[in-house]
Amino acid sequence: MFAVTFSDGQMEELLHIPEPWYIDQIRFELELKQLDVYVKFRKDAMFTCSDCGAPYQPVKDIADRDRTWRHLNFFEYPCYIHAELPRTHCGKCNRIMRVNVPWALDKPKHYFTLYFDALIIKLAKDMPMNAVSRLLGEHDTRLWRILHHYVDNAIAAQDLSHVTKISTDETSAKRGHNYITIFMDPEQKNVIYVTKGRDSGTWAECKNQLEAHGGKADHITEVCMDMSPAFIKGAEANFPKAAITFDKFHVIQAANEAVDEVRRRERKSSAILKDTRYLWLKNPDNLTDSQKETMAKLKDCDLDTAKAYRMRLILQEIYRYPASIAPAVLQDWIQWGLRCRLAPMVEVAKMLQKHYDGVIQWFKSKLNNGLLEGINSLFQAAKRKARGYRTEKNIIAMVYVLAGKLNFALK
Repeated sequence: MFAVTFSDGQMEELLHIPEPWYIDQIRFELELKQLDVYVKFRKDAMFTCSDCGAPYQPVKDIADRDRTWRHLNFFEYPCYIHAELPRTHCGKCNRIMRVNVPWALDKPKHYFTLYFDALIIKLAKDMPMNAVSRLLGEHDTRLWRILHHYVDNAIAAQDLSHVTKISTDETSAKRGHNYITIFMDPEQKNVIYVTKGRDSGTWAECKNQLEAHGGKADHITEVCMDMSPAFIKGAEANFPKAAITFDKFHVIQAANEAVDEVRRRERKSSAILKDTRYLWLKNPDNLTDSQKETMAKLKDCDLDTAKAYRMRLILQEIYRYPASIAPAVLQDWIQWGLRCRLAPMVEVAKMLQKHYDGVIQWFKSKLNNGLLEGINSLFQAAKRKARGYRTEKNIIAMVYVLAGKLNFALK
């Protein structure tokens, strides 16, 4: 066995209590199952004015005799710091102000130390907030308040002056027609703005956010999105100098959905298509051995589904072509699609014809929403685990926490 003893100064270092504050006493009560640390300030202490920042201001009186903050656990036991809060009468600004303690935020209804705040942010990235609440024995309303404070401050400190390209996509926030739109800088792989809705007005909000943080709408040269009319309208109105790239993943997704629609229609008259849905949604390289055997048999059948599937594979292959010939090959595919007599594939061809310039812009910009799709998957998984986030404010905060690359300064 061995014993470890700590001096007062070492305990103050461990609990991050700097001069002129010091630990007056420490109490551990087994019945309460908590550690209480009582902190005082030295009689001759001078403090910085919390309003104007003037140093060396004397204490006038005590504003709060017993303010309490929860700190990181001491082993498995909750730890609380207690302190008197003095006030200074500033000789520079002539204001009487309560002193800011160095271990916690100076905010009303904030009862946690900076290190406890940091723990909440860390846990929120990996756990639902209701689970964090149960783990720490704190009401989740208090924990959400911590998270919102740091997210809001980090967003306010964002520098977006370097942004020249924007990718965007919407994702489901709640059941029903409730969506949020995420705007991202594809070069820095950083979320720059999140807002509720998916209409053209979201682009005006993104522009305002960009310009409020050092960016300029006229500096945006490329935007990437799906073919939503609202998105097109919003992008053209707010970023008129930006070339629009239509995300290739949405193009292939539309073709996939068309193949599936052809299959569903043909399934009514072709029993051999039973239980083959996922066969047609995969690329040949991703098929299992048994699926490859099934596909080999179906290829020899005169199926509209097989024809639609080949069309989808060829459309996908066009994205591998050099930029010098891909636009012409795409035009040939569009004409093939318009003549193919498979109504869902005809609709895809019409869509590509209508948005041709934005589709071929990909061969210049190479922009896509693959990273946004990944963020969407990450957010949806977190949302399912949390069984919802109750409010849109919480939803938006979690997107920033999971993918915003924000600087959560502990101050």
